[in-house]
Amino acid sequence: MVDDWHFDVPTTGTKSLPPDPRYVEALSSQGYGFEVAVADLVDNSIDAGAKDVVIHFLREGDRLVSLLVIDDGKGMSEETLDVAMTVGGRRDYAPDALGMFGTGLKSASLSHASSVTVVSKTRRTRAVGRRWVMERAVAGFDCDIVALDYAQSLIDRYSSRPIIWQGTVIRWDGVKDFPQHGGGGQTDRYLHRTINKLGLHLGLHLHRFLARDDFNITIAVEDVRSGTEYMNFGVQPLDPFAYPVSGDPDYPRRFVIDVPSVGSVELDAHVWPPKSTLDEYKAVGSVMDRQGLYFYRHDRLVQAGGWNNFRQPEQHLALARVAVDLPDDPEGKIFRLTVKKDGVEASPEFASALENGHDSEGRLFPEYMAAADYAYREARKRSGTTRKPVIAPGKGFDPILRESIEDELPLIPFEDPIQIRWQKLDNSLFFDIDRENQTIILNAHYRAAILGARRGGLDDAPTLKALMYLLLHGVFEKEYSGSREKDNLQLWQSVLVAGARAELDRVGDDD
Repeated sequence: MVDDWHFDVPTTGTKSLPPDPRYVEALSSQGYGFEVAVADLVDNSIDAGAKDVVIHFLREGDRLVSLLVIDDGKGMSEETLDVAMTVGGRRDYAPDALGMFGTGLKSASLSHASSVTVVSKTRRTRAVGRRWVMERAVAGFDCDIVALDYAQSLIDRYSSRPIIWQGTVIRWDGVKDFPQHGGGGQTDRYLHRTINKLGLHLGLHLHRFLARDDFNITIAVEDVRSGTEYMNFGVQPLDPFAYPVSGDPDYPRRFVIDVPSVGSVELDAHVWPPKSTLDEYKAVGSVMDRQGLYFYRHDRLVQAGGWNNFRQPEQHLALARVAVDLPDDPEGKIFRLTVKKDGVEASPEFASALENGHDSEGRLFPEYMAAADYAYREARKRSGTTRKPVIAPGKGFDPILRESIEDELPLIPFEDPIQIRWQKLDNSLFFDIDRENQTIILNAHYRAAILGARRGGLDDAPTLKALMYLLLHGVFEKEYSGSREKDNLQLWQSVLVAGARAELDRVGDDD
């Protein structure tokens, strides 16, 4: 029997189905990283015309209490602020705005804080504020109205001209990432690590704005009781294409691809010089992560690296970077930006068009890929090294260590990375090897002696782990160990156990 197929689904009416309050919980569970969330707030400041943005960590002694993002943009009236704080609130975006979906402020903030307060003032309106508390937001969309005197006091705190100043202050309280106990230098270590990562992220993704004379981002730390400012520095632009000399004298070159749904798209293809130690090169993930396409939307970097299904990343393309300014594609036919603005989904039509991309001389885009590959291989030859490919290090190795290994050694593709972890073993062993799970196991009995007074963690003891990787990675690259390799393993085991026991004896003597 053949049924009649309805090309249009028949309906009999409509029914309003408002969202459940738990939608807020889903909105705040989109996997925003800390740096990505803060960058989303800075995007709003840029859209508001801000010239100066301050990211302010507030501490009380050893305890971090709040994070604030302050800007001198045009500010919001009470009505505009209500729309901005409404879950799913709609507003009109300027053609060159960085915002798109109207969810960034709420989802980015409530991903990392138990409450978010927004206070704003325009030149013509008084200071007003609203606050979302996660506990009440999920119960019924109840948004607090901030007392007018507090709203003005918060504006005054960050203004040297309280009568005419305009702008917005966003305050996060109950920040989930903040150390629960600040003693023992935890807060200082957290701030050092977090601010460094935040500065690199903002410097990279907003480098075109930061390169302008009229835009600045400052990161500062202040003690709320004493008023002491522990840190205050400006974020520097980190241009992923700012190399001193090209890795290939024929590049950069501009290629054009024809994508029927959006028209012509221009690609600026670059070849980085080999062995670069510049932050502009190394700030983007691993060797595999940092190669590929760098998409910009309205001068904001929204994807740093990756080939978007055009091809697989590989070691020999480590020097290839391509800048792409996204064309207008409001319906997302070819390019769809993630809500977090940390990636672009490109349709297969784009990957196909890349194959036929060409420059003004008729050179094809795949020829650029070959040139980048050649520049990398020639640099290896000139250095006199033809290093054997290895399995990449993975979980348990410090990211800086992983990056260094991936920079120095070609990687065996499609292999699960080698992991390393601490585990209780017989005290006659310093390490064990789990071939099936690609894991190096270190004896937890010796961990405290090796770390000394340092705090343990997933990526601890990077020097020891680097040495263990160099000793043992070859074991995982063979199906079995021969007699010579077994003898070496026994030798290393004996020497390392002796050294670890000597460390324990030293700890005992110090006590």
